[in-house]
Amino acid sequence: MANQKDKFALFPEKDSTKDISKDRKSPTNRDEKARIKWEECLDIIKDNLNEQAFSSWFEPIIPLRIEGNNLIVQAPSQFFYEWIEEHYYDLLRNSLTRVMGSKINLQYEVVIKNDSDDTLENRTIRVPAFRNSTGSQGAINFAEQNKKEEFATGLNPRYHFDNFVVGDNNQLAFSAAEAIAKKPGGTSFNPLFIYSKTGLGKTHLIQAIGNEVIKKNPKMKVRYTSSDRFTMEFITSIQNNSVNDFVSFYRGVDVLIVDDIQFFSSKEKTQDNFFHTFNALHQSGKQIILASDKSPKELVGLDERLISRFQWGLSVDIQKPDLETRMAILQKKSLNEGIELPHDVLEYMAENVTSSIRELEGSLIGLIAKVTLDKKDISLELAKEVVAGVAKLENREITMDDIKKTVSNYYNISIEAIESKSRKHEIALSRQMCMQISKKLTNLSLKSIGAHFGGRDHSTVLHSCRAIDNYLETDKKVKADYEKIVAEIGRAHV
Repeated sequence: MANQKDKFALFPEKDSTKDISKDRKSPTNRDEKARIKWEECLDIIKDNLNEQAFSSWFEPIIPLRIEGNNLIVQAPSQFFYEWIEEHYYDLLRNSLTRVMGSKINLQYEVVIKNDSDDTLENRTIRVPAFRNSTGSQGAINFAEQNKKEEFATGLNPRYHFDNFVVGDNNQLAFSAAEAIAKKPGGTSFNPLFIYSKTGLGKTHLIQAIGNEVIKKNPKMKVRYTSSDRFTMEFITSIQNNSVNDFVSFYRGVDVLIVDDIQFFSSKEKTQDNFFHTFNALHQSGKQIILASDKSPKELVGLDERLISRFQWGLSVDIQKPDLETRMAILQKKSLNEGIELPHDVLEYMAENVTSSIRELEGSLIGLIAKVTLDKKDISLELAKEVVAGVAKLENREITMDDIKKTVSNYYNISIEAIESKSRKHEIALSRQMCMQISKKLTNLSLKSIGAHFGGRDHSTVLHSCRAIDNYLETDKKVKADYEKIVAEIGRAHV
């Protein structure tokens, strides 16, 4: 771990290195108020997570102290806190706001390990939460942005080509990404449309393009956003009578990167605005990069004009990584953390965590946390313990596609009809059934569930859930149907 100090310098902050005289768990290093407030946050977080996720990602975090508007907590590694930031930011932010108010900020102190004696060095590195740093996804004043040279990229600084593992599953996508980064807007890959199931690295890759473009051409305007964020910014600009500023901002970029494009579904005005933005950028030779969980031709609820344009350039998918690639991912990420995994541990984890790169990384973080916090030696037995929790979650994971397919088969109604705007009783009932079961069996928000049904809002989803709840109390047939569908989904995920 000779380069650890340099690595953390990516997050510059005055007096970022802090000496601690006691062991990290010593009460003398901890503020009682911080402990109480953090426990209140944990109570909220625990109610919104399963037991395995909570114990893996939140129990290892140690509250240290409160300094002004900053709650300082300790995480076992950079890798660990990055995972927390990426996957649980909204939950953390909402919990902290409820307990400590909207002005509170979260900062991490990351433990540095001393290689010479395998003990925790009496020093930590202070790093701010990602979204409190430059390039965050905070609210943008487009009028001010249009006047400034400093540009709000929205990019996560940790996504680079150097830490992206290339395999047969993503080789074409990676090669196209590299070509674009060298010459944005100057290749035939415009737009570049990358699609895959969740957790396979498309967000990493498209942001890596943006970071590489800025590295090579610091003056270029690169903007990364999600479709949801683009929509909210558009709505806000309408409310603030600042649509012209919004339009000017997005049509003035050199590289536009939009993630989760499928969530434009049924948002007609947003789609129309994006259509004209797309045309303006493309005609000016600017680069457009899009990512989705489906190929362009499989997208539902999007204007045919947009789908046609998405197919102008290169559409490429990312598949699940093979065993060798999964092993390479684990090896690279573990070495970045200063830990070399024994071959049997490496192979076991790669063979048994196959659903996504995200879960693979999660299992590695769990292993590192146990080694760092519990001071355990890396062994095959420890790896089996960590993977058992991940595998258990994988087996239980139920997706929206699973639910829609089961309901579709049960009622003999096509998925397309269920996702449509049809108000026919049998179609509306099947749609409501899908929504209620999704609320029951997944961790998705009402908004996210609605997005899977033509972009319906959370109030529509809530109404559907209440309608089914009413049926369950008053209609024996619907209740029997519901129980059979839930049982069928359960049998498929044992």
